Amino acid sequence: MRLRNAALAVASAVALVIAVPMSADAATGDFLYKVGRGVPTGLADPESGKCVNLPFTTEEAPGFAPENFTTSTATVFLDFDCNGDTFYVMNPGKKLGDRLKLRSVIFS
Repeated sequence: MRLRNAALAVASAVALVIAVPMSADAATGDFLYKVGRGVPTGLADPESGKCVNLPFTTEEAPGFAPENFTTSTATVFLDFDCNGDTFYVMNPGKKLGDRLKLRSVIFS
């Protein structure tokens, strides 16, 4: 009888964990960058684990001068959709200069 009660308790706990929806993780803070002729823009509290194509960047005019003021590590990519061999990992609080170009980012 005790074994059956223990098994029922374990099964109930597993079902509860599976049934409770997981909240979306977000990188708290701002990720800033510049576009065009140095116009500042950015992302506020971006979602973690999802590639973000940066608004206002184009094939001809990538973003530049990123600043990671989020609580997560940001990996920035030169290409859209977080593709390509050209990327840079930015720890929280890291600022990079105007020479670094980017079009997409993913947060840990």
